[in-house]
Amino acid sequence: MLSVHQRCAFAGATTVTLALLAAGMPSSATAAAEPDLSRFYGQRIKWSACEGYETPEDMQCGKVTVPLDYANPGDGTLEVALARYRATGDSRGSVLLNFGGPGGAGIPQLAVGGEDFMGLTKGYDVVTFDPRGVGRSSPVSCGDAAEEAYGMTDGAAESSDPRAALAALRKAAGECAKHSGPVLRHIGTVNASRDMDVMRQALGDKKLNYLGFSYGTRLGAVYAAQFPERTGRFVLDGVDTLTESMSEQGLVGAQGQQTALEDFLTWCAKDLACPFGQDVRSARTQVVQLIGSLDEDPVPGDFGQEFSGQDLVGAISQALYSRQMWPTLEQALNSLLQDGDARWLTQLSGGAAFPGTGTGTGTGSGSGAGRAQPDDSPATAARRDDQVTVTADRDGDLVDPMDVPLDNLPAALMAINCADDPDRPTADQVTKEIARLRTEYAQVSPVFGEYRLTQVLMCYGRPKGTDYIREEVRDVDTAKLLLVGTRGDPATPYRWTLETAKRLGSSAVVLDNKGDGHTGYASSECVHQKVDDFLLYGSLPDSGSSCGPPESEE
Repeated sequence: MLSVHQRCAFAGATTVTLALLAAGMPSSATAAAEPDLSRFYGQRIKWSACEGYETPEDMQCGKVTVPLDYANPGDGTLEVALARYRATGDSRGSVLLNFGGPGGAGIPQLAVGGEDFMGLTKGYDVVTFDPRGVGRSSPVSCGDAAEEAYGMTDGAAESSDPRAALAALRKAAGECAKHSGPVLRHIGTVNASRDMDVMRQALGDKKLNYLGFSYGTRLGAVYAAQFPERTGRFVLDGVDTLTESMSEQGLVGAQGQQTALEDFLTWCAKDLACPFGQDVRSARTQVVQLIGSLDEDPVPGDFGQEFSGQDLVGAISQALYSRQMWPTLEQALNSLLQDGDARWLTQLSGGAAFPGTGTGTGTGSGSGAGRAQPDDSPATAARRDDQVTVTADRDGDLVDPMDVPLDNLPAALMAINCADDPDRPTADQVTKEIARLRTEYAQVSPVFGEYRLTQVLMCYGRPKGTDYIREEVRDVDTAKLLLVGTRGDPATPYRWTLETAKRLGSSAVVLDNKGDGHTGYASSECVHQKVDDFLLYGSLPDSGSSCGPPESEE
């Protein structure tokens, strides 16, 4: 079993310097030039039973404290929630998981889907976390007033003059800042990556071993660029782009999900219970008509909210990430069409999405690994019981799971994506370009085009994001990194895997998964085995090697 590495206490200035260096911290010779982070790198995690929501008995919870602002560590701190399953065999340390998003809380996902990762406990403590601004870790929120403002953006992509919608977005951005507290100014992948390095040290690991899905691949790539000498065995599954703008990502997402929808309708039409009948062409038309009808006349949804056509697009978008969700989507659509009941679809979209935003981007919103039915999720259950938006703890302490704001997932998704994006077109630029973008998006997807294009506008009114990811995350000098790309991935296309591998340089090794669905670890036994073999034993497949579709593995 893994025991946290303890350091002996020695006296003398020489040992202090050695301890600082071992923690990846500057010695006294360079301390004047670098902020003093030694108190954060000297932590050890106190593990205990998880409290506040239902989790498996063998899951333990803990926390680390990180600076709110790494450039000014004296300006406040926040706590980051962690959870783990302990190693069952000879341990080589910990492997840290991120399930994607951005905005997805790791702890409830590991609680629900932990079985997928039990093989890794042969050699690791399997650890996950709620990133800053997410879940229990100072969750961001935009409040009820922002929901009304975001509602004004519905149809912004179709408007001849989107200025009113842009004004509403600026107002909503102010509401997000008011409800989220100071963490909002310091959210984003660059700081989340630095938090992971604090976790690495607190876990007692000299190098970080990591398995990231979807957005988690962006997070892993940033860590490899920031801390190449501390990068251990890294797997990036469902590889995100590091270079494309949000408008380009949105176009890719719309195209990928239109293809996935066609596949779903083809599958559905073979079932007598399909709500659209057995003719695929007619089913396509019916979906478009249903979206338009709900946009004109929404039906009641969960939590007293209306459920519109764009909410339906968001729900369908989420369910298309994995074929395992298709039966649930079929049942939810039947409930809507036969009974006017949108609750299942609301839960599929994450339980609380702003009008026009949904809970996914072109990068995808989750791994598909360990994904459960909506009613089974501890996070969903908590949100159901607490319908009040709660402002994040401004002291940075962990919040109770029941107090995580209802809108945390979409609020965090927008905040992190915007913090990572340096583009901020002006109102004049948006007005000038919207007609061209509208045409491009409608051509690639009559269902998801407007929805994705509306998402592209969501960073308007927010501070300009970092250019670090686009400019600096390249040619990393690390140990080998395993990148898994799935040919039929509706959210992160296979070409992004190849482009990101080329950008990361000679360290990147590509595994070609010839299946479909978002990410490969949960859906392909071949991918699952190759990833586990690499993480556990260092056995790396040849770059360009492949796994066949699931039916070929049987």
